[in-house]
Amino acid sequence: MNNWITSEIELLPEFIIGGAMKSGTSTLHAILDKHPKIFMPSYEIGFFDIDNILVHNDFNFYVESKWVNQSMDKNPKLMWDWYHSKFREGESLVKGEDSTTYLASKIAAQRIALQNKEIKLIFLLRQPSLRAYSNYWHLLRTGRATHSFEDTIRYNPYTIINRSLYKEQIEDYYSFIPKSRIKVIIFENLVNDMENTLREICTFLNIKFEEFPKNVLNTHSNKARVPRNEILQIRRNLLLRNFGNSRYNNRLPFKPSKEENPIPLYAKLLNRLHSKINPHLPISPPKINQQTKLFLDEYFYRELLGIDELINQNALSQWFPDLHN
Repeated sequence: MNNWITSEIELLPEFIIGGAMKSGTSTLHAILDKHPKIFMPSYEIGFFDIDNILVHNDFNFYVESKWVNQSMDKNPKLMWDWYHSKFREGESLVKGEDSTTYLASKIAAQRIALQNKEIKLIFLLRQPSLRAYSNYWHLLRTGRATHSFEDTIRYNPYTIINRSLYKEQIEDYYSFIPKSRIKVIIFENLVNDMENTLREICTFLNIKFEEFPKNVLNTHSNKARVPRNEILQIRRNLLLRNFGNSRYNNRLPFKPSKEENPIPLYAKLLNRLHSKINPHLPISPPKINQQTKLFLDEYFYRELLGIDELINQNALSQWFPDLHN
């Protein structure tokens, strides 16, 4: 683990928004980025679990019978220089980043705890069944889901269920990092009472709410885009799954060259044709099937019993009003 400790603590962030995925992380990033005392890189980094294949399978490339993967053992200096470079621009400010995989990643908790800097963590928790449903549409839109929502639950549940198992994940973080450095936000509270929730976050980060621009509460980010036809998108994803990690070709420390990992011409043409026939529209997904939601609610309620006491907030009564009494 020694490779995961840096001596350049001034280039570590002061805080990290660590998920959960599809729970308002992008909106909170956009809001905090407007504060004059805060600096945040423009996109998710995922550094502290960058080598975890279970959460970052698209960070690995298999080309010409060889693997190109993210590894601290191969070149620690390259890896740390890559991470530190994200914060050099804002060195004199309160630095933050968001990586939505961290909450579900025990290894990220361990590695963040190793640093000689008291990095603070913010976790946003959303009604778990609706979070899983939103997660599915994200995977579908980005070319990674290859089944319907119900069939994904049947055949590959880990991809959308795991990120909603908050109780175990928060317990992992509390075992490595003091509670005083962790702020848990209920997504529904952020939506319904943004000002007071944001004031709590400002107090946690030791910044002044009053220094935000006046229109900050109107900030929204990552507006959903939905394929016009779900079945067509699934067919496209089955044919062109390789496009799933091509987006990371230029974003990672270790990456194949374009010559090593070219996208075939037929794939480019099919993708272009599909985008014309089945564009992604700025609309909300169809409502979740109520029988599926009930099925998931019953599962998540059992799994999350005790979370209210853990985080000292009333989450279960908000999320499962018909089950919690």
